[in-house]
Amino acid sequence: MEASSDHLRTLAAVVEHGTFDRAASALHLTPSAVSQRIKALEELSGRVLVRRSKPILATQAGAVLVRLARQVALLEAEAAAELEGDDGAGRIAAPTSIPLVVNADSLATWVLPALATLPGSVFDIALDDQEHTIGRLRDGTAMAAIGSDHEPVQGCTVSALGAMRYRPLASPGFLERWCPGGWDARAAAEAPMLVYDRKDALQDRYLARFARGARPPRQYVPASTEFVGAAVLGLGWGMIPDLQAEAMLADGRLVVLDEDGAVDVPLYWQQWSLQSAALGAVAGAIARAAAAALRPT
Repeated sequence: MEASSDHLRTLAAVVEHGTFDRAASALHLTPSAVSQRIKALEELSGRVLVRRSKPILATQAGAVLVRLARQVALLEAEAAAELEGDDGAGRIAAPTSIPLVVNADSLATWVLPALATLPGSVFDIALDDQEHTIGRLRDGTAMAAIGSDHEPVQGCTVSALGAMRYRPLASPGFLERWCPGGWDARAAAEAPMLVYDRKDALQDRYLARFARGARPPRQYVPASTEFVGAAVLGLGWGMIPDLQAEAMLADGRLVVLDEDGAVDVPLYWQQWSLQSAALGAVAGAIARAAAAALRPT
């Protein structure tokens, strides 16, 4: 199969934007032209590449080509930057956006300072639970991911970053209301529990050890900073990383419910197996920041 970079770029745009119309607007084409390019690419490959759903999604075969499209775009941009630098005109090529997927707690604590050390780079950051980030690597919509899966996705490399330590925390007022006699299995079964979203299993993992079979009421708070804020306000208890809780533990806004209840979540960096200066620079910045912020695994 021989596909032009225009066809691949169109496929990537359709998957990224979710509709033919939005992809056409981004590419400065008509929706008909976008549709024709996708049809031609499917005929060349002999496979259906996108599901005509809302939003449009890549099939397994389509994900392979979306990943190829992003790799080609990154290498083309780096080549253009080198050529611009060599022509003596002083022009600066526009940087290619690097799509990353990161778990929310890492983004709220140590990842953004790492990315800030790369002022010439542009990022498209997506959030997902640390146990689900690699799905975006598989479908080609991310070039790299920070998550807890150590098994490399096909076509990717993986390296250990360190571990985030989480502990069960709550406000003093919450503790006084729900467990005046102390934190025990009965209190854990009745007191409201904070959960990030329906993928978040960290609190359940703790309860399986501390109060097996407990099914407390759940307060869903799908934002990392607000999750901590909800604990401070007494809406529930939750597993909160030490990196976020240090100041609030020091001034008494939060207390540790169970000194033996720490859960260490190992984190890994996965990226495409691609010789890219930009991606290499991001990987280096992430590794340095992780070494300073995370616990050794």
